[in-house]
Amino acid sequence: MAFEWEKVELFGANNDGDPVSYTVADGTAVSKGTLMKLTDPRTAIAATTDIIPTPIAGVASTDKEANDGATRLALWTNGIFEVSASGAIRIGESVTGTLNNYVISSGALTEAASGAILGRALESGTDAEVINVRLQL
Repeated sequence: MAFEWEKVELFGANNDGDPVSYTVADGTAVSKGTLMKLTDPRTAIAATTDIIPTPIAGVASTDKEANDGATRLALWTNGIFEVSASGAIRIGESVTGTLNNYVISSGALTEAASGAILGRALESGTDAEVINVRLQL
């Protein structure tokens, strides 16, 4: 998959990104750096096919192969990542996820819910530009 989130710096008590384990489907492949959204019950799925105002679960910390028997995946929830922008984003703006692992200004969404805000932009950027984003879930 293209446009994965690239780790710059992880935060947390152990500088490990405060990983949280979620259920994932055994038959699904997930690339490291994929933005994941939360579904019920405590399940994470890739958030790459729709504009989100759905709760963000985190960023996949490892690759997961389809049909490998694994049904748990640790997701980073705390750190700085390089991410592609969808549209213009100003420094300091809150952001949420959108198509293809990009981020979009939360102000660009009319239905932005608090669960969809994943952090804030640490740099300004234009459409398709890679910027640093502070993930803080």
